[in-house]
Amino acid sequence: MSEVDHRSLLAGLTAEQRRELTGLSDGKGIAQLTSHLALISVLAIPIALGIPYWPLLLVPLGIAIIFLFTALHESVHGTAFKSDWLNRMIAHAAGFVVFVPATWFRYFHFAHHRHTHDEALDPELMSPKPATFWQYVKYLSGIPMWISLTKSLFVNALARGHEDFVPDRAKQQVVTEARLTFLFYVLCLAVSITLATDVLVWLWIVPALLGQPFLRAYLLAEHARCPHVANMLENTRTTFTTRLMRFLAWNMPYHAEHHAYPIVPFHKLPAFHAIAQAHLKETERGYIRFNRKFMSALR
Repeated sequence: MSEVDHRSLLAGLTAEQRRELTGLSDGKGIAQLTSHLALISVLAIPIALGIPYWPLLLVPLGIAIIFLFTALHESVHGTAFKSDWLNRMIAHAAGFVVFVPATWFRYFHFAHHRHTHDEALDPELMSPKPATFWQYVKYLSGIPMWISLTKSLFVNALARGHEDFVPDRAKQQVVTEARLTFLFYVLCLAVSITLATDVLVWLWIVPALLGQPFLRAYLLAEHARCPHVANMLENTRTTFTTRLMRFLAWNMPYHAEHHAYPIVPFHKLPAFHAIAQAHLKETERGYIRFNRKFMSALR
């Protein structure tokens, strides 16, 4: 296999290829977001109407909702849309829905990109990957993640956050965001109690809890068991999957490609994959296959 790394791969691109690969589009982003929200609506409306067997739709709805995390991710990169204001608005809206404040996540995620799979500096590695079967089960449950996000929100709201990846110039912004986020969650609770309705429980909270294990399984495949090296084509895994999965994840299964060239928007990643595929070091055919292998190795 070729020893081309991500730097030499990018250096070999022509100016025309770079322009083509990095072209942003409001239309593509709006179409993707509208389709994603339409799927959520199709699954949510029968639950709201209480049709027979509606609980069967809670898990699919939860998967569709929790994968708005990938809309947050793409918007934080500024590549979901051409318009900055759209990227900012959707990042904050999606972040609120999936319980991940957008500004805080931006600094967390950009540090992850700067130090991908660096055991000393990558903030994603602050929580070790599962090393035993029961750690894997706990990870999939989402419980550690929910605890971590809740703790982070409260700590930042109290202006007591000391995370190295948040620069001093942004600390007050993160504090303000945490306080506003907490306030809006309280308002949602207050409105639900006032109206004596459990609609948010069944259309948001419960589905998000049920969908989280699927997002955990998806995210685990991005870097787990990849070498701790600097080459983005080797420290990050691309997973070949279905069209539905690529749609839900805004093409982020092309994850090595995304790390190699982060300014490529989601709708251009298949084109970049065609250029990079011969040089990918870590790939897998499907998320079920990856997680089955991961679990078997733990045993």
